[in-house]
This record gives sequence, structure tokens and C-alpha cells, in this order.
Amino acid sequence: VWLRDNVKPVRDEQTGAVVKLLGAVHNITERKSAEQQVENLAFYDPLTALPNRRLLLDRLEQGLALSARTQYYGAILFIDLDHFKNLNDSRGHEAGDQLLIQQGRRLVRCVREGDTVARLGGDEFIVILDELSPTTEVAAGTATEVAQRIIEALAKPVSLTQQMMSDYENTCSIGVAMYRGHDLTIDELLRRADLAMYQAKADGRNAFRFFDPDMQRLLSERLALEDDLKQAMPQRQFRIFLQPQVAVDGRIVGAEALLRWQHPTMGLLAPGGFIATAERTGIILEIGKWVLEECCALLRDWSATEKGRHVKLAINVSARQFKQRDCGQIVREVLQRTGADGSLLELELTESLAIDNIDDTIIKMKALRDLGVGLSLDDFGTGHSSLAYLKQLPLTQLKIDQSFV
Repeated sequence: VWLRDNVKPVRDEQTGAVVKLLGAVHNITERKSAEQQVENLAFYDPLTALPNRRLLLDRLEQGLALSARTQYYGAILFIDLDHFKNLNDSRGHEAGDQLLIQQGRRLVRCVREGDTVARLGGDEFIVILDELSPTTEVAAGTATEVAQRIIEALAKPVSLTQQMMSDYENTCSIGVAMYRGHDLTIDELLRRADLAMYQAKADGRNAFRFFDPDMQRLLSERLALEDDLKQAMPQRQFRIFLQPQVAVDGRIVGAEALLRWQHPTMGLLAPGGFIATAERTGIILEIGKWVLEECCALLRDWSATEKGRHVKLAINVSARQFKQRDCGQIVREVLQRTGADGSLLELELTESLAIDNIDDTIIKMKALRDLGVGLSLDDFGTGHSSLAYLKQLPLTQLKIDQSFV
């Protein structure tokens, strides 16, 4: 119980001596509890009760200052749960929250009492390891031991809900960045650990990787590519190539639009070299609309010729484009503006995109089908490969991946 005691002395009028005290005691327990709740909301994650990003940055600043004073190496571990989105999609967000809580507890048990385990957001956690060693090799060795311990702990089955018939198995990918003193800023340190974590994912997940100079080079190249990409649209550097679709009798019945970037120094780049960057920066929305406009204009021109009036044209739709709230409206406006026949246009979606929020996907697909636009599911067999959800989607074409065949 918290009490506030206010006391006032009462003095004798003649001698001035204190003859008694007048006081009041107030119970301020509720107010102190509210203050504690406010502090927790400000510095701790409400789901896992771990330090949040705000407190993490403060702890990192303290860690760098301690390292500068002692000249001991420290390390941060950037931890991302593998395939976490699949759990949310298949079992619901309640199951996802339970996984985050239990994996957060396991992380705490994997480190020393003075180390920090924080939740950065989503399924991302950060571990700060202070005062590892004054030598690089020993410090890296200790960080390796902790990373291995975390991978083993988080890979153990997790019991999520009573409704699930079996425990859920989850893995994680970890990026490790070492620091000593103030050689690196906090932002740079987090970037390095993040980059190392993505390298662990690229190498097959359920692994950890240290940041190294090659990763720094990749980071610099990525930033340069982002800057170049911002200039690509204004300078009209994108090109559309067409791959024909040929029937058994040799007739061209359709074509698929293939986007290429005529980079001023790197030459002609395939989508694999820039689409991920365009998605991350949001430039994909502008690129996607330009491709749609160009392809619809092609369909309009073909419709004026005898051989071309029945040829269909397929274009790929990115995840970010399709998730736009007004995706159907944009397609409708472009068809009206160009005068293209919607029944000759086909939009290709990836399997993972189609089942991401499947209810919303079905609504958007039906709106596009109402315009006469065909819908194709590309690379079927590389993801969930679920025949059940195919029955729910108003598709006009299924493209089965070669590996699945």
C-alpha cells in the first residue's frame, strides 16, 4: 500500500513551541499503480513483457558506453522466427501471440541475467550481450555459443492451444553483429545484425550468421540500387518484352509481358535484380501501373489487326499492387482510358499472394473477373500447394511449377 502523509505543526501562540501535529494520510496506491502501468506501456512490450524498442535503444546506448570504458567486445543478436506468417494465416493470430510469448520466455532462459532480451516488433527479437571478452576470437566464440543455444531452444516443439492435435515446431534465423566502443552507431549496428539475419535465411533458415565486410558491400549495393531505381521511371529506363504462347498448331494465342530494366551501367536487368527492391521501397506501384498502361495500349493496337484481335496478354501482379485497396478500380480506369478489351487481359498472381488473407483475395478477384479480366495462378507447387483453396478462387488458369510436375 502506498500512502502520502501531509503533516502540519501547531505551535503555542506565546512560546512558539510545537504542541501538536495536524495531518492527513491519503491512500495513493491506485495512482502509483497507474504510473507503473504507464511506465510499462512506455518501455515494455504488452504481449511478451520484454523491453520494447524504446528501452532496447536505451540499453544499447548503455552497452556501447560500457564497452568504450572497458574495451570489452559486445554483440547483438537479431532473431527472426521462421515462417511465422504461415502460423498466423493457418492458425490465427491468437496462436501466433502464444508462440511469441513462449519463445520470448525461452530466449530469456538462454542468456545471462545481465543481458537484455527485447522484442523489436512482429516476430523479431533482439538480444544484447555485454562484456564478452577483450579479444575478438573469445567474444565471437561466446556469441556463437549463445546463438546455438537459442537455435536449439526455439526449435523445440511448442504447445500452443488445447485445440491443436500436436505441438507446433518453429525455427529461427539469427544475425550477429559485434561491437566495441562507439566505433558503430546504434542504427549501423542494427542494420548489420539485420543484414546478417537475412543471410541466415538465404542460407536455409534455422541458422545464424555473423556480419562481415561482404555483407556491408551488399548493403551499399542495395542502397545504390534504390537510388538508381528512383530515377528509372522518370528517365524511361524500363522495357517490356513479350514471350509468345503458342498453340499445338503453331498459332500464337497469347503472350506474357516480361519487364526488364535498362540500367545505365549494369545493362539489361531481369526482374530478379530489382523487383524485391521496388517492392520494399514502394516504387513497384508506379512501375506496375506503367506496365498495365503499356500492355493495355498494346491490346488496343492489336485489336485493330486480323491476327492480333484474339491474342491475350498476361502480366505479373506484385503483392504490393494487389494489396492496394483500389486495385480493381485502377484496372478498370486503365481499361476505360486505353479502350482495351478486359477479356484479353490476364493478371498473374503468385501462390503465396493468393492465400494471404484469402477472404480479401477472393473479393478482389471477383471484382476483376466482373471486368472480364482473366486470373492466373503462377508457380503453383512452390508454396503451400493446397488443392482445397483452389476451389475457392475464381481462377481462369493454373500454371504448375516444373518441380511440382
